[in-house]
Amino acid sequence: MPRFSVIVPAYQVQAYLHECLESVLSQSCPDLELIVVDDCSPDACGAIIDEFAARDARVRPVHLPENVGLGRARNVGVAHASGDYLLFLDSDDTLTPDALRSITDRLKETGDPDVLVFDYARTHWTGEAVRNQAALHLTEQGPAPFRLEDRPELLRLLMVAWNKAYRRDFVERKGFAFPPGYYEDTPWTYPVLMTAESIATLDRVCVHYRQRRQGSILRTTSERHFDVFEQYDRLFAYLDERPELARWRPALFRRMVHHLAIVYSRRDRLPRGSHADFLRRARAHYRRYRTPGARLSLRARVHHLLIRFGLHRTYRMLRLASALHRGAVRSAGPLLRALRSAALGVHYRLQRCLPLRADRAVFAAYDGRGHSCNPGALESAFRDLAPHIRTAWIARPEHHHAMPPGPRRVVPGTAAYWTALARSRYLVSNTDFDHRLAKRRGQVLIQTGHGTPLGHIGLDLQERPAAARGRDFARLLKGVDQWDYVLSANRHTTLTHERVHPGRYTTLEYGYPRNDVFRTATAADVSRLRASLGIPEGTVAILYAPTHRDYRRSQRRCLDLQRIVRRLGPRFVVLARAHHSYGAPLTSTCGRVVDVSDHPSVESLCLASDALVTDYSSVMFDYANLDRPIVVLADDWEAYEASRGTYFDLLAFPPGAVARGEDELIDIFATGHWRGSRSTQLRAAFRERFCTYDDGRAAERVVRRVVLGESELPPVLPLGERRPVPSAVASSAREPLTTVPQPAGPASFTDRL
Repeated sequence: MPRFSVIVPAYQVQAYLHECLESVLSQSCPDLELIVVDDCSPDACGAIIDEFAARDARVRPVHLPENVGLGRARNVGVAHASGDYLLFLDSDDTLTPDALRSITDRLKETGDPDVLVFDYARTHWTGEAVRNQAALHLTEQGPAPFRLEDRPELLRLLMVAWNKAYRRDFVERKGFAFPPGYYEDTPWTYPVLMTAESIATLDRVCVHYRQRRQGSILRTTSERHFDVFEQYDRLFAYLDERPELARWRPALFRRMVHHLAIVYSRRDRLPRGSHADFLRRARAHYRRYRTPGARLSLRARVHHLLIRFGLHRTYRMLRLASALHRGAVRSAGPLLRALRSAALGVHYRLQRCLPLRADRAVFAAYDGRGHSCNPGALESAFRDLAPHIRTAWIARPEHHHAMPPGPRRVVPGTAAYWTALARSRYLVSNTDFDHRLAKRRGQVLIQTGHGTPLGHIGLDLQERPAAARGRDFARLLKGVDQWDYVLSANRHTTLTHERVHPGRYTTLEYGYPRNDVFRTATAADVSRLRASLGIPEGTVAILYAPTHRDYRRSQRRCLDLQRIVRRLGPRFVVLARAHHSYGAPLTSTCGRVVDVSDHPSVESLCLASDALVTDYSSVMFDYANLDRPIVVLADDWEAYEASRGTYFDLLAFPPGAVARGEDELIDIFATGHWRGSRSTQLRAAFRERFCTYDDGRAAERVVRRVVLGESELPPVLPLGERRPVPSAVASSAREPLTTVPQPAGPASFTDRL
């Protein structure tokens, strides 16, 4: 008896079926049977299914003599199933890597519940993946398993069959089956959740829900969308037969009204001329099943009024008015933006005619993010060492809450922004300022950079089209010509910058100001930071900070972080931080995995952590200054090197242990080699090469040289004399950490030592 029976009905999906079936058969949990039901598909689906069955004994093909529809095809699959748990997967969707292993672990943790609800992400044909917006309802915090009355918010999730695992004997005992017609998931999913004695959640994306440009059932205009009425008739008949479930009637009534309003309002579902008839039937259903309940939101009230009174013409007028309003806004928008841009251009030119303000400095980091990185450390040093200089910080409004009280806040693109650029003597940023900036005589532009380069940068990207992405190299060189000073943390960075950013600037090889805090922080600071992040005492905090992938259209999450902390045991937590260009977090905060993507200071996260896991991010060079363990996850090194290009072979000269996959990463931490003698030796050599000048006084040297005009600068403290603040577990470095025993598998990191 396999652990899982994965049921895949197939009908006219020959272009997607290979990927779907491969996603199941390639799972790291092989204890499964794959039941593929050919619903008399007229294309090549039947042949594809037979090909998979011939090569893998876990595939059980079922060919139906006639087309019966999605629901009945699933029922046929259930009849052939023998696994402990049933999973349904649409034939154009896919399971994410290691999804079944995560489901297995969660089922074991929660005592094999009747139903396990997991998450999904919509994957668009453009490559973009968007996680379910209601993912917060899948939190694993709190008791589990539970019943629906303990977590009624689960009814707000998308009511589909494929985001759950069902215990087969529970399904058979209750006699659940899919009805015919469209929206067959409705009379299946609601009864399953209402009657389940035990439910658990898994806060992990396990299914990629493909959003097809064309061909999706829900985007097909058809009279069959009227099937939704019969499905709700079946659902409420189920409630009528079971008085003990009557308490769910108000909630299901609200869900029905919402569902009917969605079907009615979507333009690509109902045939032309059928909307009035649909609304008449919806009004009849409203009156038949109306059940007063909780207060409704304004949007829900509009839906209820629309359905209750059958306001077809009113709705058409509202939609027309809304379309006219949107059209007017779209038409006026470009004109207003052009007028505003022209006015700001005139304002900037006028400001450039006024005298420079020698006591003003303006700072920016990452094109308008908060007070951070090298410019943030320099801004603080300006206020401490040159208090006569008044500082301003350019940041978008959403980052103002994390700003320190010292600098004046300036919003990009405003009149104050252009005034600051036109009249401030000192301009400091880790990226280029607006390309319309015309640096004046007497202005000093300090380019701080934002990391020691491993991947190619600057002109070297001309040979890397995937990484360059249409970059304007002429504009790049125009910006370089405006630089007066460029900061460098080491000789490698100096030589690289001067070659790929050729210009007349002066390189200040003083170290990176953002790393000064690693020498000035105290053990009390570390304890305070850990407490603010909710890191329990006595635990090992792993900072996971991956870099951007140029060769991917979407930045997928590489690691199953929940699985990692489960395997390592209760003494480990993971702080997950997405790259600043991701635009989305790596994960959601759940249990011992904490999303810190929005934390304003990566330096604070480094101080709070006990070890770093990264791939090819420049944070490894900064973190080495702390002399704490670093583990490199190089699962796609060859692809990254081919697309981006690298300045040295990281695998030959790493700052610590190297893992080529998730299991190997777990093994490195489980066996203690993340902080073993070999890792310590590698880190020492890495620090010797890249941490020459980061002694805690880099910002001071820059201010004294550039602002105060001093030539005698503080000497660099030798590497051997530096004492960086220790991590929270440094005092117990020899204490063994209890981890979950690891299964036997391929050759691990320890086997290769």
